[in-house]
Amino acid sequence: MIQTHNLSFQHAPTLETLRFPDILLEREENLLILGKSGIGKTTLLHLLAGLLQPKTGTVNLENVALHSLSAKKRDRFVGQHIGLVFQKNYAIRSLNVMQNLEARLFFAGLKAKKERLLDLLDQLNLAAHKNKKIHQLSEGQLQRLGIALAVVHQPQVILADEPTSSLDDENCEVVMQLLLEQAALQNANLVVITHDARVKPLFQNQITL
Repeated sequence: MIQTHNLSFQHAPTLETLRFPDILLEREENLLILGKSGIGKTTLLHLLAGLLQPKTGTVNLENVALHSLSAKKRDRFVGQHIGLVFQKNYAIRSLNVMQNLEARLFFAGLKAKKERLLDLLDQLNLAAHKNKKIHQLSEGQLQRLGIALAVVHQPQVILADEPTSSLDDENCEVVMQLLLEQAALQNANLVVITHDARVKPLFQNQITL
């Protein structure tokens, strides 16, 4: 479950305060947040992920007040319960695909089960590339690895920042279906933040900033 109330953020004292609508998502409900560039979409995602401290308001994930936790406890909570899909790939280039997944679990304080990792790679059509280094992957394979890294720890919330904005129509559909499928398999909330109107038909719950 995700719930926010009276959420706002100010990047600097001289800049305008960004204010965001309240959100309430029950488990397995998904949300699309639309808005033009510069409106604060990524700021909202970073607030939901606990990466920014709000000026006002609260973010509750599974009844845990995210910003009431100490920095150390918040980092651990986020690492275990939230999956992030970024525009840019942040895989560790010195490691291969399987090692990247193992590292993601290690940093979250979780144990890696090889069968579970292989199943995930198979779901994302990456099993044949498990021993490849990052520079050996195609753009599409990197996108699927980004999704794998976001869900390998079985998060309760998956947050995706502009996952389709640079993709053609065919790959846009492929990536969105992968995200929706993985959210359903994890029984997780999927929150997608984008200015890409092509994904609107895929979401019942929508907010425009």
